[in-house]
Amino acid sequence: MTQPIQMGFQDAASPIMEELLHFHDHALIAVFLISILVLYILTSLMTSKLTNTNLIDAQEIEMVWTVMPAIILIVIALPSLRILYLMDEINNPLITVKTTGHQWYWSYEYGDFEGVYFDSYMTPTTELQPGQLRLLEVDNRMLTPTCVPIRILITAEDVLHSWAIPSLGVKTDAIPGRLNQTSFTASWPGIFYGQCSEICGANHSFMPIVVESTPLMNQDPWPILMNF
Repeated sequence: MTQPIQMGFQDAASPIMEELLHFHDHALIAVFLISILVLYILTSLMTSKLTNTNLIDAQEIEMVWTVMPAIILIVIALPSLRILYLMDEINNPLITVKTTGHQWYWSYEYGDFEGVYFDSYMTPTTELQPGQLRLLEVDNRMLTPTCVPIRILITAEDVLHSWAIPSLGVKTDAIPGRLNQTSFTASWPGIFYGQCSEICGANHSFMPIVVESTPLMNQDPWPILMNF
């Protein structure tokens, strides 16, 4: 589990975030191997092991430094394109929620239910209950069911905002006059925290996002996750 002052990503709470973590580890290994190779070549040049004129001008060396980068790009690009496709795919969302960014709070509207909408403001430090997180808790959380696809329609009323929850792998800009779309599927019940990730004014750091995922009654999540 994530601990205070820990470096790295938050624990993945959605299938998309799990894929992003796997891709991060995959790309990190590629970068690590490239760095070792470059360091070896630089060290060899400084110790005069690769300064032979015939070796540097050889056709084989030119082929290697042309083909190797192409292979590396393919190895990195293929899983990246797969994740991009998965992030754009919305598989029959159970609920659609419209979220609107304001200076400096969020509004939520459940389009599948008539008259269900509310504003979500950050809870002041003086009103926090024991166990609640400073600058991350809100008075009204966004409620969603667990293990089902949720579609989020995102816009803004005044300036640019960004609706982002790292543990769910969601980050989408809220643009005035434009409706952006994203989706997520919470893998387990829990409370997931995020913040506006676009500098939107003086109180930019005081408009957190909280999604509370709760299980449906008599729900078996595994068939839904397998279909995802």
